[in-house]
Amino acid sequence: MNFSQWQELAPEAAARELHRRAVEAWPAARSGAVLAVLRDEAALAAAFREAPRRGPLGGVPYLLKDMFDVPGWPTRAGSSFLAEVRPTPATASALVRELAAVGSVLAGKTQLFEFAWGLTGENAHYGDCEHPDFPGRTSGGSSSGSAAAVAAGVVPFAIGTDTGGSIRVPASFCGVFGYRGVPRDAWIGDAVPLAPSFDTAGWFTANAADLRASVAALIGLRTSERVPVGCYLEPPGLDPEVALACRAAADTLTAPADAATREHLLGAFAPAAEIYGILAGAESWHVHRHWADRFRDRYGPLLLERLERARHIGAGQVLGVEAGRQALELAWARFFLSYDFLVMPATPSPALTWAECTHATRLRMLGLTAPVSLAGLPCLALPVALPSGLTTGLQVVVNNPQSPVISWVLEEGRYSSG
Repeated sequence: MNFSQWQELAPEAAARELHRRAVEAWPAARSGAVLAVLRDEAALAAAFREAPRRGPLGGVPYLLKDMFDVPGWPTRAGSSFLAEVRPTPATASALVRELAAVGSVLAGKTQLFEFAWGLTGENAHYGDCEHPDFPGRTSGGSSSGSAAAVAAGVVPFAIGTDTGGSIRVPASFCGVFGYRGVPRDAWIGDAVPLAPSFDTAGWFTANAADLRASVAALIGLRTSERVPVGCYLEPPGLDPEVALACRAAADTLTAPADAATREHLLGAFAPAAEIYGILAGAESWHVHRHWADRFRDRYGPLLLERLERARHIGAGQVLGVEAGRQALELAWARFFLSYDFLVMPATPSPALTWAECTHATRLRMLGLTAPVSLAGLPCLALPVALPSGLTTGLQVVVNNPQSPVISWVLEEGRYSSG
């Protein structure tokens, strides 16, 4: 069901349908791996009745990644101890307040990779979030529950966060659309932090029209009579079927980058995964330093491993990658002098099996997502169908959240996923 179909339902019918989808149509949605909290049917019906119905999000239900605050609900961020050290919220996060103001109805919270520090759907405390259509494969992460719930049709709209790719990767693996915002804005400023210089808020929808409507309602859309100028950049190292499919899907939006642009960008992007690992890791250690020893036994094994690596990142390492970061930012600035957008693959492979969720595959994914994260740029995530039935995705990178490119890309009939 799309936004308008949900809006056509009476409050009681909408609440009943959402619970049917969460409980009957996809039982995994009620497991700890996907939904952390789901409002009961009576409370949900009341929320639908009270929601303003004006505008494109009026009466549209959504799920919220458990990094944001809702009064009376503990915020756990996928961890086993955060609710013990962080008081139960008395006020809602800024993004939750904004969504209420435009009439969207909070249906519940979704589970995530512990503290959002990972690109897969794994969670040692609440269970791993599987792909809704391909058991044995990950949904991607860290916004795992949000992406999986939209892909499974439980809700048409779900909130996530993206620090190093946590909207772009699960959107690609689950075959849904996504929007990634920018760091340091009001919507991410009061969420549980991972690495504050890189954290962003965003969301998922099942189709381009709903993504366009949500961006229009929450950010505003600008249009231009000029056709935007972009290009497609294909980095090396993609799975062959991903390379072919992304090339064909990108061709519906723009032409491949010329040789000089390709060489310049790939050179600047090459060290991005390493740079991001050091800079984001140092910030994440700063967030966790007061908990790391006290709650050592309460972190999952993957988080503990990352925490120990981050603990030993020194000032010299941070200083050592600064030149590379500046070169990358300069490359982006130079690119946007001539172009309005860049299209890149979002993942090098389709959804991973659990055995493939390794440190090596994490670095491989960061090689594609970290160049955007390091520059703090907004982008769209567009699904790309593969012959196997699995999916990957494209990133459409712009230099402004209100870029006319967003409206142009999401216009009806513009983009074909193959």
